[in-house]
Amino acid sequence: MSWGNYRVKIKVAVIGVGYLGEHHARIYSSMNDVELVGVVDTNKDRANEMAAKYSTRAYYDYRELQGDVQAVSIAVPTILHYPVALEFIKHNIDILLEKPVTTTVDEADILIKEARERGVLLQVGHIERFNTAYRNMQKYIGRPRFIETHRLGPYVGRGIDVDVILDLMIHDIDIILSIVRSDVVDIKAIGVPVLTNHIDIANARLEFASGCIANITASRVSRERIRKIRIFQPDTYITLDYGQQSMGIYRRIIENNTARVTSEDIKLEKEEPLSAELAAFVNSVRKRSAPEVSGEDGRDALRIAIKIREDAEKRLASDQI
Repeated sequence: MSWGNYRVKIKVAVIGVGYLGEHHARIYSSMNDVELVGVVDTNKDRANEMAAKYSTRAYYDYRELQGDVQAVSIAVPTILHYPVALEFIKHNIDILLEKPVTTTVDEADILIKEARERGVLLQVGHIERFNTAYRNMQKYIGRPRFIETHRLGPYVGRGIDVDVILDLMIHDIDIILSIVRSDVVDIKAIGVPVLTNHIDIANARLEFASGCIANITASRVSRERIRKIRIFQPDTYITLDYGQQSMGIYRRIIENNTARVTSEDIKLEKEEPLSAELAAFVNSVRKRSAPEVSGEDGRDALRIAIKIREDAEKRLASDQI
């Protein structure tokens, strides 16, 4: 709603202000068309600290927010995604739910159904969709035949309530599903626990009905941080670095019956992906438009991630017999 140049601020809160939730609070607090009504955390000291830092109110129970907000970011541990999100949906409050959307596909389906019936917006936090490198890559995608991704990082002690597949690999699963747009017909995976009781290093090979093959590697015990994707399609090879927000295009060109390869580094304007993601969410809330990453997108990525985990765990168990 607006009158002239004045826009009524969207009232938003952040549920869970750990490492990621704090960044949500930081960005919301700097947005001109948003009022950060509060931050919620069961750790009262943390809630108080973040509230003071971002000039808002501290809450210790998310149920206390009912009636005070129009939209929330939910960045609590994954096991709590479903009950917390469902509570806000039932009170007709729009939500941005961090990935993975839930712990089970059935839970995701219930959230999608409840949100649809109430006209509530449900956006899932697959942040790489808002990386300027990914957004620019879209215009070069044709018929991918082979995709290779690497997402590696050092152990940081957070996100360990889930395995590396749901923690890191799911980013690349979502990206691959968004560009291949074909059914997965076969999955082969392997994974190993290293520092936690969950799988910390994993590799998966996905085969699609279109014939495309994707090879995905994720690790949270690497000494270096790498987030890259390579896409091979007829006459074109695309390489993208999410962290550096850089992209290169290699093309085969026929001139005078002779083939040659050209290369081009694509210049990109760098921006913080989370800022772009939250801006898109707020815009959807304001305009009542479909979110750029839907609940269905989050569910589909979760479904494949679970199948990868199941195959990896099956192979791991057979190795231990």
